[in-house]
Amino acid sequence: MDFSLNKEQLDLQKAAREFAKGEFDMELARELDAKHEYPTKIWKKAGELGFIGLHFPEKYSGMGYGVLENILVAEELCRGDSSIGACLILAGFASEIILRFGSDAQKEKWLPKVAEAETLSAGAFTEPGHGSDITGMDTTAVLDGDEWVINGTKIFITNGNLAGFFCTLCQTDPDAKPGYRGLSMILVEADREGVSTTSVGDKLGIRMMDTAEVVFKDVRVPKENLIGVEGKGFYQVLEFFDESRILIAAQALGTAQGALDRAVEYVKQREQFGKKLAQFQITQHKLADMATKVELARLMTYKAAWNYDQGKIDPKLTSMAKMFAARTAVEVADEAIQLLGGYGYMREYDVERFYRDAKITEIYEGTKEIQKNTIASSVIGKLK
Repeated sequence: MDFSLNKEQLDLQKAAREFAKGEFDMELARELDAKHEYPTKIWKKAGELGFIGLHFPEKYSGMGYGVLENILVAEELCRGDSSIGACLILAGFASEIILRFGSDAQKEKWLPKVAEAETLSAGAFTEPGHGSDITGMDTTAVLDGDEWVINGTKIFITNGNLAGFFCTLCQTDPDAKPGYRGLSMILVEADREGVSTTSVGDKLGIRMMDTAEVVFKDVRVPKENLIGVEGKGFYQVLEFFDESRILIAAQALGTAQGALDRAVEYVKQREQFGKKLAQFQITQHKLADMATKVELARLMTYKAAWNYDQGKIDPKLTSMAKMFAARTAVEVADEAIQLLGGYGYMREYDVERFYRDAKITEIYEGTKEIQKNTIASSVIGKLK
């Protein structure tokens, strides 16, 4: 059992760290956060350097790496800045559905555009009336000749206003029993007539990231926009979540490590009662607890990624990694604010933003309660 990264992985990790240090301007980050603006220039630069879609095959402008390498980069980017990092690692959100299930034509058309930062992608799954329950969708797709006609509304869609296309979960067979067997995944280009998007409004965190409501009104797309096999959309989403939840675990891990880094830097400089804060045992114990939680989250996240690359897809482990890393991010960022005291509450010290950004990792890609359901189901097994 070898827990070490190889040289290529270490070099990739170092490159991502140096990119974050060189490109993530903190004044700009605070400005973009306040204005709810996407870090477009940094996203473009990340695409040029190969940090977007690096787990795509080289023929699709990727680097041919696996999930583990992808999350190593994600961790470093979110460690550098929780907001900018989150935008970059989710720039290709749901494009993995095309990668894993799409036709050659779909892959050739869209994956290079994602990897080269020509377009953002989006997954249109969540609906206002269903939330975490994706077993039933109100969005319908009806085949009319050689076209799908799509109607419905999706909510909380990452990259929604900016994306070039949506991997859209639709009900294509309303008579299917159970209902989720009638769900299909259809690619909908954002510039199709009948597609409209609206911002969901002011958010607690990830304020640079675009989040939208997407409405499809009699939207027509070609029959060949179906991704994979009709009626398999629900299963495609579940498999996608097994991968994407590892990425969100890495986002949380990087956010936690970034908050810890800033706390350590502060307590080594700040003096109280004639001593550095780092000299007080209570401070040392706080840092020890924070570092332990981060390392545990890292081990679970790396293991989940490694398993995926070995073809050992384990929903239980994936959910454990996502749930634990997300909770760690919230707790570590909270403790970082406490260590900085009043300064921790101020925008210029950034840990308050890491705290705000951490919370979403407990919500999207399945709430912590949904993760517990998955874990418990695996632990209990089938009941007789």
